[in-house]
Amino acid sequence: MPSESPEHTQQPLIDAFIESFQSATGAKILNKKNARSPANGIDLLLTIKSPGGTWNVAVAVKRVVYPRDIRDALWVFERYRIENEHKRNETFIPLVIAEKISQGAREELKDQGAGYYDTSGSLYFRHDQWLINIDRPATASAQKKQRAPLFAGAKEMVVHALLHKRGEWFTGLELAKISETSVFTVSSVLRELELREWVESEGKGRLLRRRLSRPGDLLDAWVEVWQKRKENKSSWYFFSSDPKKLLDSLALKTERARIGDWAFTGAIAANYMSPLLTHVDVAELETLPGTHVQFAEALGLKPAEKGSNVVLIERSGAGMLFRRPHPESGGWLASEFIQYLDLHDGRGRNEELATQLRQDILKV
Repeated sequence: MPSESPEHTQQPLIDAFIESFQSATGAKILNKKNARSPANGIDLLLTIKSPGGTWNVAVAVKRVVYPRDIRDALWVFERYRIENEHKRNETFIPLVIAEKISQGAREELKDQGAGYYDTSGSLYFRHDQWLINIDRPATASAQKKQRAPLFAGAKEMVVHALLHKRGEWFTGLELAKISETSVFTVSSVLRELELREWVESEGKGRLLRRRLSRPGDLLDAWVEVWQKRKENKSSWYFFSSDPKKLLDSLALKTERARIGDWAFTGAIAANYMSPLLTHVDVAELETLPGTHVQFAEALGLKPAEKGSNVVLIERSGAGMLFRRPHPESGGWLASEFIQYLDLHDGRGRNEELATQLRQDILKV
């Protein structure tokens, strides 16, 4: 049997595919030829004899394959087909072999009529009346690589900016500007999100643009981390002659005191943007780290272990991005995404309010 071995590093992967394929189908490999050249991009040509006939398979060998890689792989197969159109009695089946093929990439290969195999043991092959579909989850090591700390420091600011873009296309430079971070930080976050298949891209080089394709998954992951976060919170009492106007009274007081950066968050802010509750009796305000004492003094707040109606939360970074002025009171509202995160505290009807805010305002 004529045979030329491909690169040594690819051989164990190819051998594993051949063993799996023969075991699943009872077919035999009649010919295995290394076809790699700068001109075609095909790594291997296989001639396979099966009960259904003899097939020619063109193989591209990769390390890891994500949806963004599929277009290039399909172009390699298409170019090979065009170059071999003169062989009228010979058709070929495209197949991708890799250490890991993501679930999204698997689905796209199926849609485009290409087969695949990866080290998880997943195998898809379709030709005429033949269908082999062995689907297994990604290997544990590959899944572990996907878990990177996204929700802290400057990376969390990039996450917030991504959600704020609401599915719009952007460049890395644009995202760095609105997230108030560096292009390096943006790139590291986007690489991680591409691994999770939550971001899609178009173009190359300086024309490369991306968009958040699965904002709901990103937001849910952020909620999970946010709920476990420990922040410096303090409880206070503020006298208001009309508890239903707590937000207005506090906003007026802060405007007169000319305090630094701050914002209403949680239920009192969310209920303004998407009214659900008759009134909110506790106001949560985010302030910069180390300022809660000065802030409380400026507003005339009194420490209160019980019966408090004001909670001060010290935070910076992502928590202070995209604040907006309250149009009626002159105060500030935290970003709607921060409001949503703060609603997941298990208090009262906050979960119900969070659901409505997500549907009406966040729309993810």
